[in-house]
Amino acid sequence: MLISQMLDDADIIRVVARNGGKARVVNGARSVYSLAMEAARTGVGLEALIERKGFGEAVDLEAAYRKDRLISPINHPDPAHLHLTGTGLTHLGSAATRDSMHKKLDAADEQLTDSMKMFRMGLEGGKPAEGREGVQPEWFYKGNGIMAVAPGAPLMSPAFAEDAGEEPEIAGIYVIGDDRQPFRVGFTLSNEFSDHVTERVNYLWLAHSKLRNASFGPEILVGDLPADIRGTSRILRGGKTLWEKPFLSGEQNMSHSIANLERHHFKYPVFRQAGDVHVHMFGTATLSFADGVRAEAGDVFEIEAGDFGLPLRNPLEIEAPEAVTVRVL
Repeated sequence: MLISQMLDDADIIRVVARNGGKARVVNGARSVYSLAMEAARTGVGLEALIERKGFGEAVDLEAAYRKDRLISPINHPDPAHLHLTGTGLTHLGSAATRDSMHKKLDAADEQLTDSMKMFRMGLEGGKPAEGREGVQPEWFYKGNGIMAVAPGAPLMSPAFAEDAGEEPEIAGIYVIGDDRQPFRVGFTLSNEFSDHVTERVNYLWLAHSKLRNASFGPEILVGDLPADIRGTSRILRGGKTLWEKPFLSGEQNMSHSIANLERHHFKYPVFRQAGDVHVHMFGTATLSFADGVRAEAGDVFEIEAGDFGLPLRNPLEIEAPEAVTVRVL
């Protein structure tokens, strides 16, 4: 089942679901967040809860997308309680990328960069046996709900940024129950928008490079993540394809299991606060930046993968410089 959110003509949120057929409004659902919390509190599976509520009128999701009526497929009434986070160095990439990585890993330990050491740690311990603890991944924070951009809305790059590049990823969507335990809502496409030039200057600037907008959606896949995900990431300029490349995801193409990534995120009590929403991005091995592409204002990022419904599209905009003065009270 795929679920999404849209605004009706009165700007009221409508939850929309589809399961191989037409998209229809879910009766009595105020938001995906309220549905998820209801499922957590009642112990009823999300898909079963939606089926129980029943469906109303059919919706043309593609038309709503064109009219900018689709919003992020989950939000929180207070954006400060939605967390955007992610992990890196988790994906194996294409066969050619894998061969290249393994040749680098054959080098002596002291010759490996910190990134390659982290990647090797994932290969060796990122998929532990059930009941065993796996190695922790690279982890980063992107911001709270004010940094989340709806499908179709512009990704805003700060005036001070050195680069504005896409990262096509799969994200897990979670709510924290009243018992402070995480519940997974499902999985969605995401653009983990980053500043790759800043990161490349020095790896210790990774934290700075990640404090950028992110977009996810338009639809959430409820249920398990497919083991082998094959999608396409592209950049459109002036309506024409500037760059296009396939990307791989799913555990078959990863050095970490989803369970291991989830465990190392939610082991921190700060990320288990009742009622919070988490959008956790699992990483990628495909970047236009790696091919020497530099995105410009007006370019459109497009990420698609068949299991996830509609593609995720966002234009790029550059923010005007903003003066910030710290005043003494």
